[in-house]
Amino acid sequence: MDLNYTDEEKAFREEVRAFLAEKLPKEVSDKVRAGISLGKEGHERWHATLNEKGWLNYNWPREFGGAEWNAVQRHIFEEECAMAHAPRIVPFGLSMLGPVLQKFGSKTQQDFFLPRILNGAHWWCQGYSEPGAGSDLASLKTRAVRDGDHYVVNGQKTWTTLGQYANWIFCLVRTDPAAKQQEGISFLLIDMDTPGIEVRPIVLLDGTPEVNEVFFDDVRVPVENLVGEENKGWTYAKYLLTHERTNIAGVGFSQAGLDAVKRIARVECANGRPLAENPHFAARLARVEIDLMAMATTNMRIISRAAAGQAPGVESSMLKVKGTIIRQEINDLARRAVGPYAMPFASEAVEGDNDPIGPDYAGPVAAQYFNNRKLSIFGGSNEIQRGIIAKVRMGG
Repeated sequence: MDLNYTDEEKAFREEVRAFLAEKLPKEVSDKVRAGISLGKEGHERWHATLNEKGWLNYNWPREFGGAEWNAVQRHIFEEECAMAHAPRIVPFGLSMLGPVLQKFGSKTQQDFFLPRILNGAHWWCQGYSEPGAGSDLASLKTRAVRDGDHYVVNGQKTWTTLGQYANWIFCLVRTDPAAKQQEGISFLLIDMDTPGIEVRPIVLLDGTPEVNEVFFDDVRVPVENLVGEENKGWTYAKYLLTHERTNIAGVGFSQAGLDAVKRIARVECANGRPLAENPHFAARLARVEIDLMAMATTNMRIISRAAAGQAPGVESSMLKVKGTIIRQEINDLARRAVGPYAMPFASEAVEGDNDPIGPDYAGPVAAQYFNNRKLSIFGGSNEIQRGIIAKVRMGG
């Protein structure tokens, strides 16, 4: 297995860097670097820029107008975007629903929804988790009852990321309560403007309402908005999750974060000397960098296999766990490096009417530290991933 980039892949990396240098506005990258929310308008602006280049739907097949990049190209693009502090592509329509519709949706659904995902007419959110159904998603309780040419939906979804911006939501709903848990679930597309839907923000530890609760009270959904077959939604949900976990290791984000910590450590002092020269801090920094290098190599092995047509196995769970640990360690090092400047409440340090407290680089540290505690849970909690690793590798 050759883990070195080919000349073509190196040329592609240079093309991505040149594009980012030309098209990524400095005010946008500065906001991303500082941990300031771009809002819906900021994300839509970047999506439009990528769409004009033909790179927004880079993981879609050509038959649906996609760039159809291979695994290595996707990795290079995502890594360079993270290093350049480009906004993350909002994944719900593009990387999650899009592939599901392409594989399981009707021709009518494909023709209607896919172009609207690309042009920004539809902003999607994901209706999976519920108060009693997170990692055990198959225990969801939201009901959809057939009534003529509609389903009537009642229930609640939670942790709905960016749901306050969405005008459509794809939902898992229970259509056959008598069936086994995974056999009575369907996949519905719901217009958020339908009467009976209420969105309530959940304010997180960093002070932002990134996630939401979504309530459904006798919401009528046309039957033609059912994806695939009734009671087959679990199959489509599993397929979607394979796309949700793309780039699960977050190597580019960890590298960008590590570089930021190194810059801080060269400026902040302890006992009159730069923190980078403090043996205890330097040892922790070196340890996390070694872990990151090892994880990057493992990630490249998996990408190399994917490029050869091999599906990733338990390694995805390993990368999820290790990637989480590394990113949270980097966040903790940044928080320790800025010392008392990390103490103000995140929203006071990052934005608002108050002047930033301390140096510019201190502003986002608390927000990133608190927000990234969630990494242990989303995308499949680390406890669940460790169970998968034990079952596969140890025969448990």
